[in-house]
Amino acid sequence: MKKICLVVIVILSFMSNTSAQNPNFLFMVEQATKAPSGHNTQPWLFKINNSNIEIRPNLDKSLPIVDFDNRQRFISLGCATENLCIAASHKGYNTEISIGEEGIIIVALNKQPDINPDPLFEQIVVRQTNRSVYNGNTVPADTIELLKAVAIEPGIKLHIYKSDTPEFDTIANYIYRGNTIQMQNKAFKDELRNWMRYNKKHQNETNDGLSYAVFGAPNLPKWIVKPIMSNVVNEKAQNKGDRKKLESASHLVLFTTQKNSIMEWVNMGRTLERFLLKSTEMGIAHSYFNQPNELRELSVQMAEALSITDEHPMILIRLGYGEKMPYAKRKDINTVIIHK
Repeated sequence: MKKICLVVIVILSFMSNTSAQNPNFLFMVEQATKAPSGHNTQPWLFKINNSNIEIRPNLDKSLPIVDFDNRQRFISLGCATENLCIAASHKGYNTEISIGEEGIIIVALNKQPDINPDPLFEQIVVRQTNRSVYNGNTVPADTIELLKAVAIEPGIKLHIYKSDTPEFDTIANYIYRGNTIQMQNKAFKDELRNWMRYNKKHQNETNDGLSYAVFGAPNLPKWIVKPIMSNVVNEKAQNKGDRKKLESASHLVLFTTQKNSIMEWVNMGRTLERFLLKSTEMGIAHSYFNQPNELRELSVQMAEALSITDEHPMILIRLGYGEKMPYAKRKDINTVIIHK
């Protein structure tokens, strides 16, 4: 009985700490957590202070194989930062960003009467990673120009390649090569399977990871679905599926940095999220094809093939038009807020 009472007290204390926070700041954190992340690991923690919010890397949410240098983690933190800043403008706050040596991002918040809400705010809850096969329609050239006009943070570049061009086909070949290498790596496959969520019950237990639903799999008992999903983690199935997805795509977009630094990784995330929200506003679907970027040797070779040897490929996405897919789960903000 004493143990039960103690648990209840801890839970009530935890809830009290959260409810006592600035509601506007809590709102910003909630929007920040809707950012994308590798394998939907959600590798962030937030500390709410009187006049700022700290965004910290959650070291327990790591991908040591696919994200060996932690750049995807910090790109994800950059995406969360951008969402937070956009949400802050919606609540009338000006923001200033600083990044510490250990990668802690501090968003200073100053409420002002003349802040214009960012028009991309409404897209935060709409944006999703759409892994389906698209309908094959081409994104118009004038729409691509509008996407190119999205504000880009220092040190970041983006390159957009239309389907049926030599550059598009070159990148596609590096994607297939990346699949071949990764699918022959047991550690890579084990890490991927570790983040798979095999049915509704499994995904609701963790509220993270790669849900069965986003892959279009049925909601069946785990003992049925797990071997099926695990068995498709192989080179042949991955390349077959990716070929269909690339053939249905309109464009590929490659984001690069000038240096491999935490600051540029965060800037990369902010730029990426802005781009994704803008494309969402235009009804354009997106998903990731980062295989060449996750393998250092392939990344260098691809940069050489694309004549961008002075840049570091970071994020590769495809664009197109497709039907909405189920949304990936997100953890409750109470579990990602530091209460110390």
